[in-house]
Amino acid sequence: MKNQSKKSPYQTIWRWHFYAGVIFAPFLFILAVTGSIYLFKPQIEGVLYNQYYDVQPQGDKIAPADQIEEVKKLHPDATVTSYRPGESADRSSEVGISTEEGSSTVFIDPYTGKSLGELKADDRIMNKIEEIHGELMAGTLGDRIVELAACWAVVLIVTGLFLWFPRKKDKLSGVLFPRFNKGKKIFRRDLHAVPAFWITAGMLFLILTGLPWSGFWGTNFQNAVTNSGAGYPPSVWTGSAPQSELKTKEIAEVPWGAENLDVPKSALEGYTPLSINDVVDIANNQDIDPSYTVYIPQDPTGVYTLSAFPARAQDELTIHIDQYSGAVLADYRYDHYGPVGKAVALGITLHKGTQFGIFNQILSLLICLGIILVVVSGFYLWLKRKPKHEMGAPKGPSIWRFRAFLAVMIALGIIFPLVGLSLIVVWLLDWLIIRRIPKVKEFLGAA
Repeated sequence: MKNQSKKSPYQTIWRWHFYAGVIFAPFLFILAVTGSIYLFKPQIEGVLYNQYYDVQPQGDKIAPADQIEEVKKLHPDATVTSYRPGESADRSSEVGISTEEGSSTVFIDPYTGKSLGELKADDRIMNKIEEIHGELMAGTLGDRIVELAACWAVVLIVTGLFLWFPRKKDKLSGVLFPRFNKGKKIFRRDLHAVPAFWITAGMLFLILTGLPWSGFWGTNFQNAVTNSGAGYPPSVWTGSAPQSELKTKEIAEVPWGAENLDVPKSALEGYTPLSINDVVDIANNQDIDPSYTVYIPQDPTGVYTLSAFPARAQDELTIHIDQYSGAVLADYRYDHYGPVGKAVALGITLHKGTQFGIFNQILSLLICLGIILVVVSGFYLWLKRKPKHEMGAPKGPSIWRFRAFLAVMIALGIIFPLVGLSLIVVWLLDWLIIRRIPKVKEFLGAA
């Protein structure tokens, strides 16, 4: 093996895999743990907030406008921002409000008009889990770290597959299943490598379906889709599409495919806005998923926006309604998405574990548990191999000697710009510091 290592890139690729794991595996562990929890958001919130969600059907429901009036009595200084009728007869209505203290949701029994309670957005446990999962509760910086970790996970997968690839094709032990009778050292290696192979496809899928939400790569990808004409088609508009600088994501929580949809303006017809009752009636005549939310216009030219992104991607929708005439100005649904939009929408619901119900949740949970096992076994493997005064990184020739591997890393750096930027930083550190300070060079195992 030592003689072969001088001629092959094995040691070099192992070294890159090692350092990528040491640096980014802790973040992958956090993503896997929080992702495992978030997969079961519907069940968890159903238990935690059942006193807010569940109501007893009793006759006809009170008109939406009257429900909102009850909320205004409780919060006279609040601005009402949204209304959600509830998707079933035994589900409460939700009224979104904004105050100086932030945004909240007031839950209303639609049969009695009484408040069932109030939840602030910052107090929802699953919102905290989502915030950790998406940005480590560190804002933009956290978002970039998560995105960088996700992109470098692709590097881990590529290098890991190379290291896993069987050199002896007639043997499946240590490749498809661990070797239990070869000693602890071999078993520790197999406990890391074999599960990593089995979850590779699922892990890569979760990474690629999560990236469209990221702040840097995802935003640029979304803008590219929109600017290339692969976004919303002209057919979603009644008349010409508006020339607007306001995007739907700025006024409502909507599906990914509709976030860059331009917001039209309401024509000032008679200056008498429709009531929320009329808007709900229009919505109920549009053949839409009952889990929709109505976002209420906050200025005279604003529009009512109906949004739903339920369990299945095929049921997503975004509708803009003129607040005076009730005309449907834009109707944007899954069937209107281009191929990229459909792929992303489907990827998101699969990523969240909602597309195929409990089967989707369990499959995604197994992938997340597999990631946790691989991270923990890799860390344990490192601890058992690590010398006392060194990092224990494999020593190998420089990446510059292996053009194929270098080309792969450059390609990944182009596809994922944050990886490319981090590669430049790594090379600068290696050139300016690591190779110029003997003790640092020795500790890091630099060749």
